[in-house]
Amino acid sequence: MPGWEERPLGVVCTIKPPKSEARAKLADTDAVSFAPMEDLGIGVKYLQPHRTRPLAEVNGSYTYFADGDVLLAKITPCFENGKLGVARGLMNGVGFGSSEYIVLRPAPTLDAEFLYYYLARPAFLEEGAGTMTGAVGHKPVPKELAESYPVPLPPLAEQRRIVAILDEAFEGIATAKANVEKSLQSTRELFTERLHAAFSQRDPGIADASLSEVCDITSKLVDPREVEFADLPHVGAGNIESRTGALIDVMTARQEQLISGKFLFDETTVLYSKIRPYLMKVARPDFAGLCSADIYPLTPRPGLMSRDYLYHLLLSPAFTEFAIKGSARAGMPKVNREHLFAYRLALPSCDQQQRVTANLDEIDAQTRRLESIYNAKLAALDELKRSLLHQAFSGGLS
Repeated sequence: MPGWEERPLGVVCTIKPPKSEARAKLADTDAVSFAPMEDLGIGVKYLQPHRTRPLAEVNGSYTYFADGDVLLAKITPCFENGKLGVARGLMNGVGFGSSEYIVLRPAPTLDAEFLYYYLARPAFLEEGAGTMTGAVGHKPVPKELAESYPVPLPPLAEQRRIVAILDEAFEGIATAKANVEKSLQSTRELFTERLHAAFSQRDPGIADASLSEVCDITSKLVDPREVEFADLPHVGAGNIESRTGALIDVMTARQEQLISGKFLFDETTVLYSKIRPYLMKVARPDFAGLCSADIYPLTPRPGLMSRDYLYHLLLSPAFTEFAIKGSARAGMPKVNREHLFAYRLALPSCDQQQRVTANLDEIDAQTRRLESIYNAKLAALDELKRSLLHQAFSGGLS
């Protein structure tokens, strides 16, 4: 850093201010802001509490903070995700919240918003994540990091100048991201709308059929430990990527050390996840393999329905709505076979099916290209934020 003095966090901040401050200024019946972990944002400068409680209700087990304090989540995965914010506008100037907050009260020589941006740097979050210890799923940042982490101390005027530059830049980035995300959402909706149009309109000249009349569920159960099946790919609902139908992270039955029976499928099959909330997971595999019991391996009957037509039908909003109605059970609700096969659909000729699916595949390809462009723009905006934060604390902002 450009000749700036550095001091440990524990020197330039009061860590965990005492609750006695709140009790000294407020009665038990006075309202204070209450902010559980979900109120602490990611990439949002200010804490956004949405509720209040009487002081007496929260003064016991919750963490105390006040206007101007900086809150940092100390537990995984909230810390790594960058849950961090400055408290302001609190009811009666006082707040209480999660016991998993680290509360930092900057000294007069340290601007709270300058500290916020400094702690928001990916470098700090990555370094802090590397120091976490404890049980999986409940690893906190150690107390020593909060106390000893070095903080730069340029003059207050310079701190505020840096904050003003970052505020303006990040506001512009946020606007740009919102516009890109809106375009991305519109692109995704376009394909859904085309699917809806293709499968919701019923032409009186086109035959009507139930899914049971045009499709079969493969029911050949095999032992994945047998030599002829052990090296086949194994697909579960978790291996099907939502929206694209891509098969990801697929391993063989031998690699997964499977011991229970699995169903065979091949290149004529459409794999449909029957478990909520994965009803939009549909795949057209280009290989033979085994699938788990959380998937229906559906094979259209030749001459009646093409595999591509069945694939798009299962993705359509009308079919998804129908499937959801047939899976309204507690726990891990699933679509049963009888309900699935009762679905009635328009069954155009094979030539018409081919035209419909060719059109949908082309629209799908176009929307994926656009999604790729928009996702690249979002990644570039995120990288710009990283770069600005690095420049801000290495003397690169002029």
